[in-house]
Amino acid sequence: MYKILKAEKLAEKIYLMDVEAPRVARSCQPGEFVIVKMDEKGERIPLTICDFDREAGILTIVFQVVGASTYKMSKLQAGDSFEDVVGPLGQPSEFVKEDLEEVKDRKYLFVAGGVGTAPVYPQVKWMHEHGIDVDVIVGAKNKELLILEDMMKEVAGNLYITTDDGSYVRKGMVTDVIKDLVETQGNHYDVCVAIGPMIMMKFVCKLTKELNIPTIVSMNPIMVDGTGMCGACRLTVGDEVKFACVDGPEFDGHLVNFDEAMKRQQMYRTEEGRAMLKVQEGDTHHGGCGNCN
Repeated sequence: MYKILKAEKLAEKIYLMDVEAPRVARSCQPGEFVIVKMDEKGERIPLTICDFDREAGILTIVFQVVGASTYKMSKLQAGDSFEDVVGPLGQPSEFVKEDLEEVKDRKYLFVAGGVGTAPVYPQVKWMHEHGIDVDVIVGAKNKELLILEDMMKEVAGNLYITTDDGSYVRKGMVTDVIKDLVETQGNHYDVCVAIGPMIMMKFVCKLTKELNIPTIVSMNPIMVDGTGMCGACRLTVGDEVKFACVDGPEFDGHLVNFDEAMKRQQMYRTEEGRAMLKVQEGDTHHGGCGNCN
């Protein structure tokens, strides 16, 4: 059992929990995710890691209520427990594995949209802990849905906040801020990391391609079982078929076929849609685990 030490509502349908998971916390890296299971019969829910404390053995997760399982999860309180927390899974962010001096030579821009702020935070925190100042853009529909602002302020070199309706700081999309920083203020960026809703990542990548800024995205929104066996997170990256949970969740955003991924995500929600995908995709419909056809 994995005890919940803290349960907090961050915004409407968005919750944060600190969970006692020493072995997971000791091995975590930015970019990875865990699978949480509430009870013996509960659904397996893949969640990106928001934060971790290796010494205390604490893992922080942030999730949004989107269905029955996450609704039940939102009702858990400090003192309750999860049946299982499995991880870390997936591949860590590329910069974690690269030469530190090379990473320090680059200028990074992080772009977070909505709940995507949660997986962006540990990456920005890692940069801060290694003495690297980065620019961060956080976007939300409105002020009430903005999350982790104070935490992000502590680790970001420069934090830019925008809301769709203009209810806080500035009005506009995250792409408007990118344009302002690059075209108006003359900022140069070697790498952009964008995490948020699929449609947001699509348009960020469209813009950064025009601006010639290499861009990394996280495809965690399309994961279902988190092992590659269900085939839900199949996507096309360049000319290759990839599975977000085993090959990612991070990929070159300029190579991701977002239109195909979003269409597939809608189809996968119905039994009829899954049957059609199986026919269309043949042997690659399943196969992220490398063992099933």
